[in-house]
Amino acid sequence: MKFIKKTIKLFMFLTIFVISIGLGLYGYGQISTKLEIKSANNISLYDADGNMYFQGNGTNEWVNLNDISQNVINATISTEDKYFYKHFGFDFLRIIKAGYINVISGETKQGASTISQQYVKNLFLDFDKTWERKWNELWLTLNIETHYTKDEILEGYLNTINYGHGMYGIENAADYYFNKSAKELSLAEATLLVGIPKSPANYSPLVNFSLAKKRQKIILNGMVKNGYITEDDMNSAYNENIVLIGKKATINSDTILYFQDAVLNELKTIESIPSSFLDTGGLKIYTTLDMKAQLSLESSIKNTLNNKEDLQSSGVMIDPTNGNIIALAGGKDYSISQYNRAIQSKRQVGSTMKPFLYYAALENGFTASTSFTSEKTTFVFSSKDTYSPQNANEIYGNKPISLAAAIAYSENIYAIKTHMFLGEDVLVDMAKRLGINSNLPEIPSLPLGTSEIGIIDMASAYAVFANSGYKTTPHLISKIEDMNGTILYEFKETPELVLNPSLTYILNELLTTTYDSSFIDYNYPTIINIAGRLSRKYSVKSGTTATDSWTIGYNPEVVTAIWVGYDDASKINETIYATSKNIWADTMETFLEGKEAVWFKMPSNVVGVLIEPISGKPATDNSTKKKILYYLKGTEPTGEEMVFDEKLESNE
Repeated sequence: MKFIKKTIKLFMFLTIFVISIGLGLYGYGQISTKLEIKSANNISLYDADGNMYFQGNGTNEWVNLNDISQNVINATISTEDKYFYKHFGFDFLRIIKAGYINVISGETKQGASTISQQYVKNLFLDFDKTWERKWNELWLTLNIETHYTKDEILEGYLNTINYGHGMYGIENAADYYFNKSAKELSLAEATLLVGIPKSPANYSPLVNFSLAKKRQKIILNGMVKNGYITEDDMNSAYNENIVLIGKKATINSDTILYFQDAVLNELKTIESIPSSFLDTGGLKIYTTLDMKAQLSLESSIKNTLNNKEDLQSSGVMIDPTNGNIIALAGGKDYSISQYNRAIQSKRQVGSTMKPFLYYAALENGFTASTSFTSEKTTFVFSSKDTYSPQNANEIYGNKPISLAAAIAYSENIYAIKTHMFLGEDVLVDMAKRLGINSNLPEIPSLPLGTSEIGIIDMASAYAVFANSGYKTTPHLISKIEDMNGTILYEFKETPELVLNPSLTYILNELLTTTYDSSFIDYNYPTIINIAGRLSRKYSVKSGTTATDSWTIGYNPEVVTAIWVGYDDASKINETIYATSKNIWADTMETFLEGKEAVWFKMPSNVVGVLIEPISGKPATDNSTKKKILYYLKGTEPTGEEMVFDEKLESNE
């Protein structure tokens, strides 16, 4: 009996304590400063010319609750928070129930966030699960519950929720999916949209219609259970023929949302930007986007990969003079796949790794004429391990060839011999100097691109060559202002000289051999098949692995990097090898059309010499092929130089 009395007293004490805490918190919320939430979650994105290309939840996109279909309102409340109009921000019974189910199951099967809590989460730039963040959410939930009506909170929630494909807010979503206003949405359309926020990448009807319909059925069943509709209404809505549009009039691009996602991803890394939109009243973000470049990249990817459903691509274009990422595509169509390969994926880079090695070679005394023998080779190490790389299609010259020829043919044997001659640490150090942050092992196969690297890192590293040796930081955001025009952040950087400008000029010239017909001999230059499509001079290198096709090239104005492959790393065949080259050529030619052709200025300590391109020896009257190659003054070939295989053997 005493135990029961003590239990009752303890329960009463805890109840009074919890109520007192709740009343205290609620009272604090009432006396706290009212937060302006209607404009808080407004992000405006501007391109490099200052033209706004996206506005999320801005005043012109915000719709009043009475301009939103009752079907949307009912479906949202029924699905997300059926006691929304009865609690004051927190549904304690739901919290207890969810906690019990999650503990029993050992999994997070149920959530307990109310619409008010979810709305507060939408007012932050990220979703960090820190204690500080949770306290902020608690206070903000109390603040909006005490200063705003339930209708105002619901209106704000519906105007800020993510409905997938970069569409924030119900008006944007209605326009994008159905070309309608939010007020015109039918029960069938409304329940499809309300199902998306739980997992936009999975429940978008444009991504997986079957899964979206299953989610819709759950929502319709819930509405029947909660008394909003009848079973006949449910069946009629579920079976209604829905026409999906998947386009927004203000966004005429299938890939620009990849750029937008990358911008928001970079935004989270800028420490000077407050973590909550409530501290800024919204943000004006000025980006590096060049709309012509973006559309050039997009059209080239789509036209080349047409009718190749599973094959994917990513692409990046960078202004080498300042590191501006002027275009970015994380896939061929954002409406089909939101996975952003440009910022989320790393792939083996193949022979696009070789220019890093060959710059290091130039730095260590190699010239365009330095020769190794092109022949089948097995490398034997002190540990008695062996390594037997092969040239593509096992084509060998069985004779000494120049560095220029090795680049033209993308010779694997020459690359490994160079790598072993210099030392395996040299290429790793060079890649790091150029800004490659991936883990690169000191192994014999590294020059063949066996390590995985992100496409932005690769494009940025090539940009150092295109900038005559100056390194810049790749970025998408140039400036950020709050809604009052106060500058919160501005990108500023002084380019750092990390390479010798004279040697970069020589390398840039060497990378034109990849489409030069004067190198046709026992093999063909690697991108000779697109030479006829190039209207100007470029430095360019392709690379292939069993699963990846790359092409990266540049002139003084722009660097473009293209990757093509399968997301599941399935093997690609020879018919796919050319796709990255074709995308690259189309992108560069389309973007630069109408612009004056430019090239790098030759340094005063560099000289051009007429050379036999394959052997690297000085040309004579009897030479059948002649090519001007470039050298530091004093390093021009005499024709008496030894083949480097002899030096390599002496080092072993």
